[in-house]
Amino acid sequence: MTSCFMAQIMRESLTEILGLKDIVRTGWVRNDVKNPESVAAHSWGMAILALKLTPKELDLSKVLSLCLVHDIPEVRVGDLTPHDDCSTKAEDEFKAMKELAPEWLSLFQEYEMGETEEAKFVKQLDKLDMGLQAMIYESKQDLDLSEFKSSALSKISNLELSSLII
Repeated sequence: MTSCFMAQIMRESLTEILGLKDIVRTGWVRNDVKNPESVAAHSWGMAILALKLTPKELDLSKVLSLCLVHDIPEVRVGDLTPHDDCSTKAEDEFKAMKELAPEWLSLFQEYEMGETEEAKFVKQLDKLDMGLQAMIYESKQDLDLSEFKSSALSKISNLELSSLII
């Protein structure tokens, strides 16, 4: 393959992944949030939380990588919530990730399996970001988003993290 062809394929993949900037988070839309965050903004929020909160015994580079890649398949599959049909979500997301960024497939699988200490921590950051974002929207838009905070708290076992939502 020529270098021009390879560059074109890389550019197409990258521009598709960067489309996460335009995919708004479905849960916020369903709850009438004005100007809801994008999936990419959520991933950035998780990365900021990771920089501030990752315990020293965890690999910060791995935690940040997991934060940044965990929702990439949503550019194709969409931002599914528990209110959606998620019966083929795992298979659809795996296929999308394999096609979009096979070099990060192992990171995506690590996050999905949630077995490493870094993946367990990032799954909690995912919920923490949602809970904090709910608090932000509540304070600025006079909304009741307590279901999001309750959902986040039910999934966060780290007391330091959960104390940030209470």
